[in-house]
Parts: sequence; structure tokens; C-alpha cells
Amino acid sequence: MKVLVCGGAGFIGSHFVRSAPDDVEIVVLDALRYSGHLSTLADVWDRVRFYPGQVQDRCVVEGVVKAEGVSHIVNFAAESHNDRSLLSRNQFVETNVLGVSTLLDVVRDYRLERVLHVSTDEVYGSIDQGQFTEQSPVEPNTPYSAAKAGGDLLCRAHFKSFGTPVIVTRGGNTYGPFQYPEKLIPFFLTRLIDGKKVPLYGEGTQSREWIHVSDHANGIWTALLKGVPGEIYNIGDHHERTNSTVVSHLLSALSVGEDLVKRIPDPRQGAHDSRYSMRTHKIQSLGWRPKMPFEESLHETAKWYVGRQDWWRPLVSSADFIDFVKRFYGPSLGDDL
Repeated sequence: MKVLVCGGAGFIGSHFVRSAPDDVEIVVLDALRYSGHLSTLADVWDRVRFYPGQVQDRCVVEGVVKAEGVSHIVNFAAESHNDRSLLSRNQFVETNVLGVSTLLDVVRDYRLERVLHVSTDEVYGSIDQGQFTEQSPVEPNTPYSAAKAGGDLLCRAHFKSFGTPVIVTRGGNTYGPFQYPEKLIPFFLTRLIDGKKVPLYGEGTQSREWIHVSDHANGIWTALLKGVPGEIYNIGDHHERTNSTVVSHLLSALSVGEDLVKRIPDPRQGAHDSRYSMRTHKIQSLGWRPKMPFEESLHETAKWYVGRQDWWRPLVSSADFIDFVKRFYGPSLGDDL
């Protein structure tokens, strides 16, 4: 079994590679844009073959599949930040929709055994009460989640029209080591470590289900190896917390005070989903269970960012990161960037 991991130098993708069974050969394809870095694979470099390239480039994907004799594809490659999607949308469509279309065509044309597309619970939109199931309609509210939903629907269409052996997973909010510091937890941690203020939208009442990246990666492996083509599997943990509660845990983990929290108007306005929650019975029926306790794992994540400043400091000092923070948060955070 030889698996092509698209986006394997990113956050969840690198953990997926790290947790691969010993008898599985791994090939990584990654465009190495701002959130993908070979440093995330440094500890497993001796067991991967790496190719640079974009998933929407058919020549690249086809060439890797032929050269390596790939049997399976797992697609993590995505533009994945809601805030960035509000500023620039075209790249999200190119990667999250056209890229998926390219992969599905290659899988069909080369008769690969299976492709798994990694998606997000955000395609469902927001739910005030209860939980989403895999049968819930997709109602995305941002350009990012809309592009991801487009990729999901292409997977459905390929399975229905051509019998392409595709599986879709939809994961909850994921945290852990090696997460690019633009998402809430790593963004806040890297700022709090330096004694900088962090921007909490409104009262921080937005509620999310949080899952540790190792649990998420293992859930994807379960779906790839045991799942049924044509099916969708929600992968989440039932650690539902508001953003304000998560921030309180981060403050506690770093022993810093509430004075570093700056409440700002929500820049997403009506596009900010109030709550995500999913049922995960289908993936659990395949034998998967989350193992990481939230508070303990979050504190361990904070310790990792304290101890691995060599990894994240070059990222937060890059021109791309500084430009994004200035464009999105500048007026709210003032000169404290």
C-alpha cells in the first residue's frame, strides 16, 4: 500500500504521516505555501518521499502517481482559514475545488484503489441546538467553507456518476503541535508567550468541538482503511467549549492575566458561525475513539509552543504573516503586532 498524502507538510497532514502504519509507504505532495513547511516532517523524513507541487496541477499529480506507483490518495491540501478567505477568495476555489476535481480525475483514470478527501464540519454551517449528522445539508457561510463544500460535492458526484472510490471525512476544530499560528489556539499562544494582547471576538461565546490532532489523524486512518466508498464520516470529539473558555485555559497554561485579552468587534459579522457540533457514531462504528483529554492536551500544546519557539518564530516574523495580521487585525490591535 503506497499512499500519496497531498498537503502532507501541513498541520493535520504531517500528523497523519507521522501516525502511518509501519507497512504503509508514504509519498508527500505539498505546494509549500505559507502554512506548509518541511520542518513539520523532520522527524519522519527518512520514511517519506517528497514532491513539491499543487494538487490542481494535473501534470504534477499524474507524474507522481505514475512514478511512485501510488495506490491510495489522501487529500489534506487546502486553503483553510476563514479570515483569509474573507480577504482573498480565488486561491480557495482553485485549491479546494479545482484541486479536488483534479485528484478525482486522476484516481478514476489510473484506477487507484481509494481516495479520501479531508473536509471540515464548517461545511454544515451553524447549529443552535443538537448535532449535525453526515446526512445534514451543507450550508456554508464563508468563502472557505463554501469552497470546501464544493470539493465535498464533487466527491459525491464522482462516486454517483463514475463509481470513483472516494471517502469524505469532516473534522472538528483541531489543535496541537505544528499548527500554523493563524488559528485561534496557536495565534493566541504565540502572542501570549511574548506578552502581547490577543483579539477575542465579542464576548467569545462562539462554541466549538475541539479535537486533538493525533485523534483526528487516527480517525482519518480509520476511515481510509475501514470506511466504505461513497460515505462521509464525521470525526470529532465532544469537547464543546466556547472561545472565551478556551482562552481562559490558555491564560492559565501560560500563567498570564486577563489584561492581555482585548475584546474586539467581530470582523466576520454574519459569517461567524455561532456553534458547531457533530455526531460521530459512524466513525466510532469502525472502531475509532478519541483518546486525548481536552484540558490536559491543551496545556501540553501550550508547553509545546513554549518549547518550540525555534519552529514558530520564523513563521510569525515572515512577511506573509505580518501582512495578514495587519490587514485583518491591525486597527483593532494597534501597533502591538
